[in-house]
Amino acid sequence: MTRLSEQARSAQVLLIEDNHGDAVLTRRAFRRARMPSEITVAETGEAGLSILRREGPYADAPRPDLILLDLNLPHMHGHDFLSKVKDDPAFKRIPVIVLSSSAAEGDIASAYDRYANGYITKPVTTDTYDDIVAKIEDYWFALMQLPPESEPKQFA
Repeated sequence: MTRLSEQARSAQVLLIEDNHGDAVLTRRAFRRARMPSEITVAETGEAGLSILRREGPYADAPRPDLILLDLNLPHMHGHDFLSKVKDDPAFKRIPVIVLSSSAAEGDIASAYDRYANGYITKPVTTDTYDDIVAKIEDYWFALMQLPPESEPKQFA
């Protein structure tokens, strides 16, 4: 296991966000961040799952190192997307941070009940987006050691 900052590659981030303005602000904040990253945006949970599964036009999609998830999505709610990701052995190790406009205790509790790795209420200003992305980068890309893709070997 290594930190992303120690690898000679860009961090891969999957942003599940239906609000174009929020997606633009998030992408801009990642461009300003210290570590190189590539952001893939999915406007629905279904598209996010297709990207993860590398289905159809997403056959060459990179495996994300981190998923940023909005909750209030069309068709499939973010909680449902989160449940599907965390229930799937192929994806459950990918950290998922909920980035939502909702600060409702029920949404926060429900996200953690579905094994979200973090919950952040969306910022109001561009500077705050930059600050949040810098903290995500410091924590998830420079400090945390991420697990390998494959399932761990079972001990006898």
